[in-house]
Amino acid sequence: MPHETQLYEDIPTSRWPIVYSTDYNITFIGLEKLHPFDSGKWGKIINFLRDEKLITDDTIVTAKEATEDDLLVVHTRRYINKLKWSFVVATITEIPPLVLLPNFLVQRRVLKPLRTQTGGTIMAGKLAIERGWAINVGGGFHHCSSDKGGGFCAYADITLAIKGNGHARDFMDDKRVYIMDMFNRHIYPGDTFAKRAIKRRIELDWGTEDKEYLEKVETHVKGALNEITPDVIIYNAGTDILDGDPLGGLSISPQGIIKRDEIVFSIARSRSIPILMVTSGGYQKRTARIIADSILNLHNLGLISNSLKNEPRI
Repeated sequence: MPHETQLYEDIPTSRWPIVYSTDYNITFIGLEKLHPFDSGKWGKIINFLRDEKLITDDTIVTAKEATEDDLLVVHTRRYINKLKWSFVVATITEIPPLVLLPNFLVQRRVLKPLRTQTGGTIMAGKLAIERGWAINVGGGFHHCSSDKGGGFCAYADITLAIKGNGHARDFMDDKRVYIMDMFNRHIYPGDTFAKRAIKRRIELDWGTEDKEYLEKVETHVKGALNEITPDVIIYNAGTDILDGDPLGGLSISPQGIIKRDEIVFSIARSRSIPILMVTSGGYQKRTARIIADSILNLHNLGLISNSLKNEPRI
């Protein structure tokens, strides 16, 4: 029997294929500040887009929380049950004080936002196929696989949207999935088993800057799409490449990130390949503004607009 989900609802064409919910944001008596990740960045992105008059609350898609049945399409029952232990969630999210809190609070204030973002990625996947593009303002939990979480990633939303080192493990022997990954080779991915699933690896050195980075993005995205013509591109558009990021170790400028997204969308749209963007990692407070500016740039260039299967101006 195919799995039935409430996440695949029909969305009015009057709404942009931009998915978000206020439930994405994690605020919990200040404990969220113990992790370098800005756990309120998703709401800030939406506020910036609203201030620029690109969207209103009535013109975007409200994400729904992924249910346990939705999650079990990919995750093992054993893994889902492990999340009912606060110390497990504390390890995955890298927020040690969560160990001291009752799990019902951890579920409500930490895991529910992540489940809602996961539901958003699944919903955005369907929208991308229907509209030609979609953006989940959250999601991109690439460190999580079917039976293991980590790096602030508790649910494998990318894997769920199709059926990071996390999702790489899930597609180890699946010839239908082509993974291209650009990363700082000195820090990621430490999981050498998962690394074998990456079909096209672009390994970067400490401090890589815009010119080299953007040339490699364009060359390798085109190269990958010359090898395969996918039904959909899932674009994990992390901002941990930003200069000064405490974990990324690269030196990409805000303008470089905006240009990267422009390159990826331009190539996908010119080849009429649906693209789903998720915002993933990025550990500085200024990333929300950069992501919003990138989305505005995509709109100004005609690479995204609110019309069914729109053809971009390029």
